[in-house]
Amino acid sequence: MNIPRRKAFFFVFSLLLLFACQIPAAPGLSFLAPTASGTPTATATQTLAPTASQTPTLTTTPTDTPSPTLTPTFTPSARRVIILSIDGLRPDAILPAPMTNLLSLMQSGATAVGAQTVFPSITLVAHASMLGGVCPSKHGVFWNEYEPERGYAEGTDLFDLAHAAGMQTIMYVGKEKFRHITEPSSLDTFIYINDSDSVLMGSLISNFPQDFGVLFIHLLATDIAGHESNWMSPYQISVIRQADAALGMLLEELDARNLRGETLIIVTADHGGLGGAHGSDAREEMTIPWIAAGPGIQPRTLTTVVHTMDTAATAAFALGLPIPADWDGVPVYEAFGLPVERQSAQCPS
Repeated sequence: MNIPRRKAFFFVFSLLLLFACQIPAAPGLSFLAPTASGTPTATATQTLAPTASQTPTLTTTPTDTPSPTLTPTFTPSARRVIILSIDGLRPDAILPAPMTNLLSLMQSGATAVGAQTVFPSITLVAHASMLGGVCPSKHGVFWNEYEPERGYAEGTDLFDLAHAAGMQTIMYVGKEKFRHITEPSSLDTFIYINDSDSVLMGSLISNFPQDFGVLFIHLLATDIAGHESNWMSPYQISVIRQADAALGMLLEELDARNLRGETLIIVTADHGGLGGAHGSDAREEMTIPWIAAGPGIQPRTLTTVVHTMDTAATAAFALGLPIPADWDGVPVYEAFGLPVERQSAQCPS
């Protein structure tokens, strides 16, 4: 997808300003061109404890005591939701790649390049919050490998809600540990493909579901490249372009099936990375992109701080599903052009 030169100039200029506004500067740190100083070691990936000086400064309004359910204040216009998670994607990699398909989607969608994940910033913990709508203290997932004896994330997640409403629920993932996210009874299809992003997306397109309510897609290659050659390295940037090509494959398939007009698409990530690792509360590891496009979404740069738990809440809101009272995530009302009733707060570390 090509972006007209003049529009692209102003869009890139606006995006650079957005980085400057949404990501607070730290002494000696240039977020758009990070240095290797201060890089945590690989052994610190899952054990580095947060410090007050590292924790990102947020300006969110603490969540009030929620009502039993949150009733949508608008008529849901999305028949289905696709959540695409690009494992390990830092938002400041979007332009250097460049991710042309994602940039095009951002022009027609609502964008937050300073969204925040949870601590510890590791894959399984973060995705349990992304898809479960709650902080780690509630879903109880603090491990990061596939360990069947540990069971499933606690609480009611997005797949539980959608399946109970009679919607088809599907996962296409690059890591088997995603089995821990929800019980098998809440999934109609679970496909695990430990391969390149294009192979996984090609398999999905070859077996594209006739109808679905929630489709979650996980692309793993960006994370692997970061661990192998460091985040923001030339090699990882080249792999990020491949993730963007996989997104393009998905968008083309939706267009060919005339599904774009009734499908909410959310593109995000579980965490970023610094050096060859992630897991701490450093801003390069905690800051993620969050882009929503589709029916009901107003093209805009979001001013509210988005947290990864808001992904599940926004998807449920768009589908007209009741939101559990104990969810920490809140629909991103601003993305729909609605008054911001409430905002989520950063999870305690």
